[in-house]
Amino acid sequence: MPLSFLLDEHLRGTLWRAIQHHNARGVNPLDVVRVGDMDGLPLGSLDPALLVWAEREDRILVSEDRKSLARHLANHFQAGHHSPGIFTIRPINTLPRLISFLEVVAYASEAHEWRDRIEYIP
Repeated sequence: MPLSFLLDEHLRGTLWRAIQHHNARGVNPLDVVRVGDMDGLPLGSLDPALLVWAEREDRILVSEDRKSLARHLANHFQAGHHSPGIFTIRPINTLPRLISFLEVVAYASEAHEWRDRIEYIP
């Protein structure tokens, strides 16, 4: 079963459209939802709420937030929680590279490989 993802709200635009274009091809579709599209996770949700929601729904969080997520994740762990993982996007990444990375992760890795980790998308 492919892994699934949660896009942080600031990735709702270009990356979301690229994912929709990728999924329209019908080959290795990505299971991605966005902050603001689901009940219980409205736009403006704070990082601690994103971490709890992502844990409950078993979705890897994809974000550009390199500054505060590590601190919030540490607090999340101290509260006894876990994380399916966090992927942080570097500004130098291109859309095709991001889509390719998510596709490989979704279809060629296991959930335990990313658990409780923050990884930069290469």
